[in-house]
Amino acid sequence: MMRVLLLGGTGDALQIARQFGPEHVYSLAGLGKVPEDLSCVVRVGGFGGSEGTARYIEDERIGLVIDATHPYAAQISANAAQASRAARVPCWALRRRGWQPQSGDDWRMVDDWAELTQILAAFRRPLFTLGREPLAHLDEIPPHQCWTVRCLDPHEGNARARILATRGPFTLEGERALFGTEAFDVVVSKNSGGSATEAKLEVARERGLPVVMLRRPELPAVDREFEHVADLLDALQALP
Repeated sequence: MMRVLLLGGTGDALQIARQFGPEHVYSLAGLGKVPEDLSCVVRVGGFGGSEGTARYIEDERIGLVIDATHPYAAQISANAAQASRAARVPCWALRRRGWQPQSGDDWRMVDDWAELTQILAAFRRPLFTLGREPLAHLDEIPPHQCWTVRCLDPHEGNARARILATRGPFTLEGERALFGTEAFDVVVSKNSGGSATEAKLEVARERGLPVVMLRRPELPAVDREFEHVADLLDALQALP
C-alpha cells in the first residue's frame, strides 16, 4: 500500500490510525492527548500552512492524504486539499453527517461567537460544549451568568465559570445526571455529528432546553468522501 498521511485528532481518526503499520503517518495538531500505543509514526504539530504540508508530502513520499480532522477544523482541511493538489497526490476525507433537529428540538443556529453571545444574553446557566473556544472569553462573562465549559483540557476557570475537563463518549444516563445537578437553561454546541456526544441533545430535548448550534463551516472538495470509518478502511484495503 502507498504511504498514507492521516490528519487526525478525532476518535474516528484514531480508529483508522490503529489499523496502520509503521510506514504510515498519523498527524496531530497537538491540542489533545497523544496516543502511545500506535504502530504508525505519530507526528505532532503544524506543517506551516498548505505550502509546508505540500513539502512534507513530497519529502516523505506520501501517496495519499486522509483528512479525518474535526468538521470544524476548516483551515486544516483547506490546507490539506490545497497541498494535495500541489503535490499531485489524492486527498480523501472522512466527513460524518451532522445532526438534524428532531421533533421537540429548539435549535438556535449561529455562525460565529458574536452572534452566539447575543443569543445567550437571555440565559443564566449555559453549558458550553464547543471545546476550548469559551476559555478565551471567561473574563467576558456577563454578571447574570454562570458558565459550565466542557472541554478536553483542565483549566483554572473563575468565580463564574466551572470547567469540566472530560472526554466522551457521554452516556444518556450521565448527561441526565449532569443536567439535573447543574440546572442548565441552554446548551451551546457544534454540530459535530456522531454518537459520542449526541446524548446532550436528547437530554436537552427531554428537558425542553434550547440549543445554540454553531453552523458547520464549508469544507473543500476532495477526491473521495466517506461518512463511515468502515467504508474508508475498505477503500484503503482495495488500493493496489
